[in-house]
Amino acid sequence: MNYTICNPFLNVNVSSHGGELQSICTPDKTQYLWQGDPEYWADRAPNIFPYVARLTDGKYTYRGKTYSLDIHGFLKDSEMLCESHSDSRLVLYFEDTEETIRQYPFSFRFSICYELKEQTLHITYHIENHSDETMYFGLGGHPGFLVPLDQTLCFEDYVLQFESGCRPEQLIFTEDCFVTDAVEEFKLAADGRLALRHSLFDRDALILQNAGSEITLASDKSPHSVSVQFAGFPYLGLWHCPRTEAGYICIEPWCSLPSRKGVIEDLEQQKNLISLPLGCTCEKSWSITIR
Repeated sequence: MNYTICNPFLNVNVSSHGGELQSICTPDKTQYLWQGDPEYWADRAPNIFPYVARLTDGKYTYRGKTYSLDIHGFLKDSEMLCESHSDSRLVLYFEDTEETIRQYPFSFRFSICYELKEQTLHITYHIENHSDETMYFGLGGHPGFLVPLDQTLCFEDYVLQFESGCRPEQLIFTEDCFVTDAVEEFKLAADGRLALRHSLFDRDALILQNAGSEITLASDKSPHSVSVQFAGFPYLGLWHCPRTEAGYICIEPWCSLPSRKGVIEDLEQQKNLISLPLGCTCEKSWSITIR
């Protein structure tokens, strides 16, 4: 089922399947969200839970037992229920099932709130630990934005504008997208810009840390832009389908990282996961501003 929220500035469509954004439009019908294309990437804006990206052999261990989990976890493939829906606000939720327990041995309630305030869509993840033990998880967003936003332009007319004074670092991954210990300076132009070109993604995603708290997709040749605010998310992923000329870019706030190459991670020991004590809640918010 699809739900719509709107205000005088934006019209947003959300699917109950994974709580995934389907559309972000302005009143003049300008579309900002990638609309999916199996040739490049069929999704639009998956929500990532309970693990970000890949596990070695698709597996992890917890207290001596091995579990299997797909890339980016199961939320993206789960049907969410509606808690509340008004003109400008939508809350969807999902709770553990027998199937999720087979993949992830914790009882939880996961909700997503989408709320429009003027030209900004606020996204809030709320996780409740209903288990009788500490719960470990990864969390993130994976929205794709059209590039170009203005169809008279091309991909290379756009830049990513980082915050003033930002000095991001790139986490170096293996060719098959697993974590290594290597970190390099991620060089920007003097004005904090990264000029877009398709070859940036020839080796798959760029994963950054110390990337500030806001990034803007824009062109000097167009009035249209998208800003993603991600304070509280220590990692930022930038991606499109490798070695293609795909017409989008994903700007992904991440709270954690994939597993290490060749290591079946122990969920209790993986350093960058969120640990949520029994009976506690976790809330993380990010937002998208359209101009």
